[in-house]
Amino acid sequence: MIAARAKIDGAAVAEHYDQLDSFYRDVWGEHVHHGLWRSGFESREEAMRALVQLVAAAAEIRSGMRVCDIGCGYGATAQMLVEERGAEVAAITISSAQHAVAESRGKDKGVNPRYLLCDWLTNDLPAEYFDAAIAIESSEHMPDLACFFAQARRVLRPGARLIVCAWLASDAPCAWQERWLLEPICREGRMPHLGTVGDYNRLAGAAGFDCEKFADLTRQVAPTWPKIVRRFFVKLMREPAFVRFLFNRHARNRIFALTIVRIWLAYRCGALRYGIFTFRRN
Repeated sequence: MIAARAKIDGAAVAEHYDQLDSFYRDVWGEHVHHGLWRSGFESREEAMRALVQLVAAAAEIRSGMRVCDIGCGYGATAQMLVEERGAEVAAITISSAQHAVAESRGKDKGVNPRYLLCDWLTNDLPAEYFDAAIAIESSEHMPDLACFFAQARRVLRPGARLIVCAWLASDAPCAWQERWLLEPICREGRMPHLGTVGDYNRLAGAAGFDCEKFADLTRQVAPTWPKIVRRFFVKLMREPAFVRFLFNRHARNRIFALTIVRIWLAYRCGALRYGIFTFRRN
């Protein structure tokens, strides 16, 4: 497991997303996660929706199921699960900026999804309540991955599925990949660690989950990053305020501009992987 050299706690993760709120919404859009590019001709929106649909299918989400969206971002995924699958969704984020946007998008849609501003590692959701849980690119931000799985087991009923989409370190990165790509990606992206496939399976198993399936999606999600890089430079050229932010030495999260390039390179050289796990609570 690759660990960040700096201590990263929940407050640092929340600050990252709060401070970069405008950047994420402008560059990433309403889905703050990778797209799934099957043909290569999808629009960005189609690719991001395709990833959510893959997750929903893996979890076998259907009408009336109680689903927990762990790390819900701006709520777009939770809304899809309600509208397209008929699920009852509780969606959690640690970012107050994300929570505010999610709440505003759902204010005319009743109480489903229900958006919660809290830390997943200390949540007070009822035990054995949910029929399924999903975590799309949120487990990497958990300072305690073992606790992440323990909380998932606590809130899921026996036999329920947990679907995790995760950024992963390759099994044997070379020294320069770890030093110049993976560790900085952890530190600058406010991810305490980047686990391997083996790390996730080991920690999930210790928490009481069986891994039913793992699929490596690296090739299908990697096209997200050239598109993000292009959108970033367009934003840079068109918005003087964003340029001022990047040169503001008090803005601790401005370094993520460099991280975008590191991530792109890490995918290109095979240091970074991306996969989807289907776990079942025993």
